[in-house]
Amino acid sequence: MTIAPPLPTLDNTLQQKWQRFIQTHLWKMDIHPTTWIAPTALIDRTWPKGIHIAANCVIDHHAVVLTHDMTRGIYLDTHIGENTRIGARAIIMPGVTVGKYCVVEPGSVVTRDIPDGIRVIGNPAKDISTL
Repeated sequence: MTIAPPLPTLDNTLQQKWQRFIQTHLWKMDIHPTTWIAPTALIDRTWPKGIHIAANCVIDHHAVVLTHDMTRGIYLDTHIGENTRIGARAIIMPGVTVGKYCVVEPGSVVTRDIPDGIRVIGNPAKDISTL
């Protein structure tokens, strides 16, 4: 009995490049090329043109960036400023603007705009320090 070789898998870098191509060209999301998005992060495709992510951002594993709320029937643009880090399992609600140089701690739920240079934590996210 012969065992077939394992099926080829996409290299993580290639997978991320493919994912970015789909997001920016097919879905028309505004995502800067220097931004890193974890493969398990969820970027809302219900209103893809409402996603705006600036340069040098990091969106960690299982983080969620939303642009719609079906219960209220709204579709809003969500902005993430440059050099911002969204922690693992954090949620950015629709219509929120996260400023430049911000840190959203893991598990936080951002329900309001965050000014530049602020670190937030909690549900709902509250300012804990300036950077």
